[in-house]
Amino acid sequence: QVQLVESGGGLVQAGGSLRLSCAASGSIVSINAMGWYRQAPGNQRELVATITRGGRTNYADSVKGRFTISRDNAKNTVYLQMNSLKPEDTAVYYCNADVLIPTVVWRPYWGQGTQVTVSS
Repeated sequence: QVQLVESGGGLVQAGGSLRLSCAASGSIVSINAMGWYRQAPGNQRELVATITRGGRTNYADSVKGRFTISRDNAKNTVYLQMNSLKPEDTAVYYCNADVLIPTVVWRPYWGQGTQVTVSS
């Protein structure tokens, strides 16, 4: 069993900053890519940013230059630093990880989500 637990969401004014964290625990052999996705009411879940185990990053155009994804492989944790937040960033943010479990199978896992609300 693998769990991803997010933290760091909340309410912030436009122009402010938040830092999200997501820690993976359980029967983990290794973790490949980790990432953040978000879903606003009435919208589909969309990619925000991903990072490989080696540190290669990918960002949605809407967050480039404002958000920074990073990870600590020793702690199985991924972070999302969000600066210059805009009301349109309001959404539930989900953590995702590609995990190698002891049965030698790669599986994607999701966190429960954390709410980010940006007021204008």
